[in-house]
Amino acid sequence: MRSASVAVIATLGLGLSACEGGGDPVEQAKQDALTANRAAAHPIDPSLLASTAPGDAAPAVATADQAYVMAMIANHREAIATSQTALGQLQDPALRSMAQSVIDTRAREIAGLQTWKPAAR
Repeated sequence: MRSASVAVIATLGLGLSACEGGGDPVEQAKQDALTANRAAAHPIDPSLLASTAPGDAAPAVATADQAYVMAMIANHREAIATSQTALGQLQDPALRSMAQSVIDTRAREIAGLQTWKPAAR
């Protein structure tokens, strides 16, 4: 039951975000799903990591740890935005509670991630 509720929220979030862009909502939902699947398959974008090739531009981050922190903050912000949008439309008390829980939990996790400092080596 819980996984079905999560799927409903995820689908609702994709549908709601598709409606905001003014384009074809079906195509936007497909694109959002593709982006989410890619992010799930590769949560740390290798392009964010330091390059060893001479003459390369400075990377956004230097380590997998930093890339992870950045990716998780972005992921959590998206989850919060989706849940906030859903709260405005959800009727089921259990789903409303779940959406609020996502907002509260992810906000705390973002705060923790933002205070992370690399360990001294």
